[in-house]
Amino acid sequence: MTIYVDADACPVKDEIIRVGERHQTEMLFVCDGGLRRPNSQWARLVIVEGRLDAADDWIAENIGAGDVFVTADIPLADRCIKAGGIGIDPRGKLWTQDNIGASLATRNLMTDLRETGAVTSGAKPFGPKDRSAFLDGMEQVMRAAAAKRV
Repeated sequence: MTIYVDADACPVKDEIIRVGERHQTEMLFVCDGGLRRPNSQWARLVIVEGRLDAADDWIAENIGAGDVFVTADIPLADRCIKAGGIGIDPRGKLWTQDNIGASLATRNLMTDLRETGAVTSGAKPFGPKDRSAFLDGMEQVMRAAAAKRV
């Protein structure tokens, strides 16, 4: 099992390292540069260069069944689920086959509204409750991924 992290704007990198080390699991922090290598023997920084979604494409092309992913990017979550990955967003929301369709539809609707000039609210500020929810959810994801591999 490997943990794939959409790392460019990920606010829970330290939490991922804590969980990954506890489970002695390889972690790949994928970004387009500008990040330092995570301080863990289990973590590796993967820098991809090129077009806008190069990090997303790299994750989607490399993730396998039973691997774990962390992303707030809904289209990337959809691609990872289709590849058999098990995932979570930085606020602790589990990405599943049951909820990804509705999440994509909502995202697309909000994009359409913004393009027409409608004023929409952005994401709420990230706080301690979000970190706690992420840690709880990440433990669930790790157990589910381990069970899927057995």
